[in-house]
Amino acid sequence: MNLSANEIAERKDAIRKQAHANRKGQADKEAVSQRITDRLHQMSQYQNATAVMYYVDVRDEVRTRHALPEALASGKKIVVPFCVDGELELFHLEAIDELETGMYKILEPRADLRQLAAKRVEVAELDLVIVPGVAFDQNGGRTGHGKGYYDKLLEHARADTPLISLAFECQMFPEIPVAQHDIYMDFVVTEAAVYAGRGRA
Repeated sequence: MNLSANEIAERKDAIRKQAHANRKGQADKEAVSQRITDRLHQMSQYQNATAVMYYVDVRDEVRTRHALPEALASGKKIVVPFCVDGELELFHLEAIDELETGMYKILEPRADLRQLAAKRVEVAELDLVIVPGVAFDQNGGRTGHGKGYYDKLLEHARADTPLISLAFECQMFPEIPVAQHDIYMDFVVTEAAVYAGRGRA
């Protein structure tokens, strides 16, 4: 079924609203998030990666900040994104105290460290990208907040770099309507399952 761009946008908006409500109502977010990140850390894609991009959770997203110390201690190069003028930049995170609370109460890399050449990372260096999102389907279809930040970033990821999203099971929908520029995830990890998506193949 071919939907027009307007129909796709309308459906995505409806799914986003429902997913936000579901996510907000998720009980035991900390414990459930821990189960999800534990499952991620057991995946061979994570274990084999040298440079991993993690996101730092905001609002009702699957909590990642409790998993960051373990990730930092693993010997992997941990990278976190931050937003500059509508584009995501990448930062090499070496300690939790390199993050500070920025705009919208979001934890992000300290302003005094961002410009250091040693802290800047190119997307092509990443062996694994952990991608946040609002709603997903079992094929790896994803919708974010509609700003396209991650779509722009992921266009430059290496073809062999797995894209993995973390989600509560309540964020899973039968089908996410996708537009031409949307990118499918390789895996969506929830507290209930690891769903193998279509990826970028």
